[in-house]
Amino acid sequence: MTQEHQYIPTRFFNKNLILLIICQGLFLTNNVTFIAINGLVGLNLTPTPWMATLPIMGYVVGGALSTTLVSRVQRIWGRQKSFQLGLLVAVFSALLCALAAYQRNFWLLTLGTLIAGFYSANGQLYRFAAAELTDASFKEKAVSWVLAGGLLGAVIGPNLASWTKNSFEVPFLGAYLSLAIAGALGIFIMEKIQFPAQASKAIQASQPNRSLWQIAQQPIFIVAALSSALSYGIMNLLMAATPLAMEVCGYPFSDAALVLQWHVIGMFAPGFFTGHLIRRWGNLPIMWLGLLLNGACIAVALSGTDLHQFFIALLLLGVGWNFLFTGATTLSLGTYEPSEKDKAQGLINFCVFSTMAVTSLSSGALITTQGWEILNLASIFPLIITALGLSYLSLKSQK
Repeated sequence: MTQEHQYIPTRFFNKNLILLIICQGLFLTNNVTFIAINGLVGLNLTPTPWMATLPIMGYVVGGALSTTLVSRVQRIWGRQKSFQLGLLVAVFSALLCALAAYQRNFWLLTLGTLIAGFYSANGQLYRFAAAELTDASFKEKAVSWVLAGGLLGAVIGPNLASWTKNSFEVPFLGAYLSLAIAGALGIFIMEKIQFPAQASKAIQASQPNRSLWQIAQQPIFIVAALSSALSYGIMNLLMAATPLAMEVCGYPFSDAALVLQWHVIGMFAPGFFTGHLIRRWGNLPIMWLGLLLNGACIAVALSGTDLHQFFIALLLLGVGWNFLFTGATTLSLGTYEPSEKDKAQGLINFCVFSTMAVTSLSSGALITTQGWEILNLASIFPLIITALGLSYLSLKSQK
């Protein structure tokens, strides 16, 4: 594996950033495919329907448990080796899930997705690494464009699940095998990216290095971490339940795959201009817009269960997530120094994964016991909490 380099291109678009965008696409292909099929595979393998989304929960719990380890690996080995290790885990976990599907072993499937969480914890750091691969004046655009790389996952993920569903006698076995190939491709691409070298220990010692508690006490950091976590939590609660809800309503998997595809397009297509909007209007107005779009999603979802209502609700959910999550990420960049990035970013991702873990299990339990309407009503509470945090910062900025 190559060493990391000091050189940082001053051009916004450069080889390193473009390759990282591709890696983001491969990461979201893994993520979206897991979301699209793990609940259905789990429902097919478990005798207890409310546990159907436990494999999805395993994915995010694995991510939460891995955040501290990933931060430590990044600090010791640097971005590139840590990211490549994550991709290697992606290959192994996809093969383990394929074996679980073949053997019809629900708990092995859950274990496979738990292990895959290490890759997810790595992939969640791509957006932070983006800001390091170009000039500091382009950091908002870099974060936004790398997130936009998820469009590859939007196109490939649901279609991959749909195309490979019946390629073997065992449903979705082909999807898991395809994800193993995608992970191997990611290892090769990541090898070609030149990340800035880590500062020497002497330089790091001269830089500010506050405790995690001191960093976490900052109001802006609290709201950024809260918004990141709850935006993902709301999105995950509704997205994970959608394939199950649509199956209950009698829609074929191809319809669910289409809805998920446009949801993920909504998540990442705005990335081509979200950074520009943030630079022009600021983080808070864009985050407020994302919150309002999430509210519109819930309103549409509560209006009925026709195909177009699933479609519009999930599309609004995706765009709302993009504005809220991108705004929260760029907001957090000003709350810590480079010497503090590993622990600060690790804490934010821990908050994200912990919230996703709760919503993943809640999603399956609510949709199978209470139904689609109650699930959407429950999503209002995270919106209210996020609104309170944004209101506090908005009032503070006016003083």
